[in-house]
Amino acid sequence: MVPFLLVIGGATATGKSGLAITLAQRLTLAADRAAVILSADSRQVYREFDIGTAKPSSLERQQVPHYLIDICDPTETLTLAQYQRQAQALIQQCHQASTPPLLVGGTGLYIDAVVKGLRIPPVAPQPALRRQLEALGQPHCYTLLKQLDADAAQRIHPNDPVRTVRALEVSYVTGQPMSVLQGESPPQYPILYLALDCDSLALERRIAQRTQAMIEAGFVDEVTHLLDKYGPDLPLLQTLGYAEMLRHLRGDSSLAAAQAEIVQHTRQFAKRQRTWFRNRATVQWFDADADDLIDRVWNWVTGAWLSAIASTPPKPPKKPRWSVE
Repeated sequence: MVPFLLVIGGATATGKSGLAITLAQRLTLAADRAAVILSADSRQVYREFDIGTAKPSSLERQQVPHYLIDICDPTETLTLAQYQRQAQALIQQCHQASTPPLLVGGTGLYIDAVVKGLRIPPVAPQPALRRQLEALGQPHCYTLLKQLDADAAQRIHPNDPVRTVRALEVSYVTGQPMSVLQGESPPQYPILYLALDCDSLALERRIAQRTQAMIEAGFVDEVTHLLDKYGPDLPLLQTLGYAEMLRHLRGDSSLAAAQAEIVQHTRQFAKRQRTWFRNRATVQWFDADADDLIDRVWNWVTGAWLSAIASTPPKPPKKPRWSVE
């Protein structure tokens, strides 16, 4: 079996997880090896953040093995470089065992780190340095960046404080411009990259339905438990869904208002995700609402898989040890 990686991306609530499980089951039968799913979600890596991150259920994880979920505590910070190393190691293990791996999620940067082989500067977050830089203000920081790393400044928007501070952080810690340390080393194995999408109204309905399902599954209780255990200053409680629910628990909004805010903010987030994935030229798009979605995707995957096999040069046969010259 030719080693490959199947990537499933797309905006939130487009049905990536369900599609991935079905494809993994079919690939398991086709390859006679148990396919596995590697999560590419920047919040599902954290334990206890379950309902609000739409983490796969225990039943779904029993159907297909899932990895890169619940790998660190909420008080820890998993860097992009750490995620990349773990994902690459798991993919290598899958290939060695002839096990089909599926990389599935909506965190585009996580997927890029694997698919493009991003060279990530090995600099952990520096909270004290970041506070000092943020205190200077974005205009001042961007001016510093143009002086220290003009190439990075050209790629970063003047109104993007997160990337500006990160570039300065890397430059100050390493003594080298971040643009020098960055680059790409794409993997050598074939990558089959698909993404799901649907029209805006359908996506909004999906988001509203999923938000309602989260609340019915006990989202309020989950946030209450996390608030009691970790306090309101936990950074993860300021993320999408949890921040709106936290305001409700503080008495600043009703549950209905919090639910409406979650839907609105999730819709805005999904719009940014769609833009991200549409800027990836190698992505094959599929309509998430197509009646024959599974068959369409399966036909494309098997066709692309066969093409990858055909384009992979065969290894020269090993000379038998018992042969006589």
